[in-house]
Amino acid sequence: MNFKTRLAVAVTTSLFLSGLAQAADASPTFTPEQQAQIGKIAADYLVAHPEVLVQASQTLQAQQEDRQQQTLVANVLKNQQALLNDKDTPTYGPANASVAVIEFFDYQCIYCSKLAPELEKVMKASPNVRFIFKEWPIFAGRWENSGKAALRGLAVWKEKGAQAYMAYHNGIYHTQHNEGALTEEDIAAASNAAGYKPTQDVDYNGVLAKNNALAQQLGLTGTPGLIVMPVKNATAENISVLPGAVPAEDLLQAIQKAAH
Repeated sequence: MNFKTRLAVAVTTSLFLSGLAQAADASPTFTPEQQAQIGKIAADYLVAHPEVLVQASQTLQAQQEDRQQQTLVANVLKNQQALLNDKDTPTYGPANASVAVIEFFDYQCIYCSKLAPELEKVMKASPNVRFIFKEWPIFAGRWENSGKAALRGLAVWKEKGAQAYMAYHNGIYHTQHNEGALTEEDIAAASNAAGYKPTQDVDYNGVLAKNNALAQQLGLTGTPGLIVMPVKNATAENISVLPGAVPAEDLLQAIQKAAH
């Protein structure tokens, strides 16, 4: 039994025995000796059959994940306009697309870096899907270039458009410099390669603040945050909120679900 399983068994055993003790204390039909014997029998059984506790723990975890997913999807439905039609948000793909993939990301997030090549695969395989990129530099307080890279990305989008933005976006991830390793030289090189050279200072911090507020409203707890949904007629049944750096296959399945 691995550590995680032993921990689940220990916690569940504690809760189970606590519940038995409370039930026994509340009942006048058991003497203290009988209560102690009940506790011993229960403890011996659970030690002999830990799979019962493991199964209970797994069921509880699945129920919690399902409730969390339902809450996220409900929040997506409440915030469709901000997710799909924000003019300050970089997008790539046809304007009349029926399905959108929305990513909340940070250029310094290692899991976003792992997701990036998978997302490139999906984009090549899904030319009729609109891809929406929500710059969300949650690590900017720790690594300054997280915020600088996000601001530069918005500047590239505003001044050069979708193709240049994707060149910049992928260029940053192609450096493989994450978790504080990204440099100002990396940012400059990626934007130069995208055909963008800063000519004036434009403050896009308001856009980042708006993205952060939206992420909080959705209930996202970190990056990457992926949402796949129809552009029109979205329902709880055809929206997917995917956790972490999922493989391309999972994204493609979510796109298929949103398209039907």
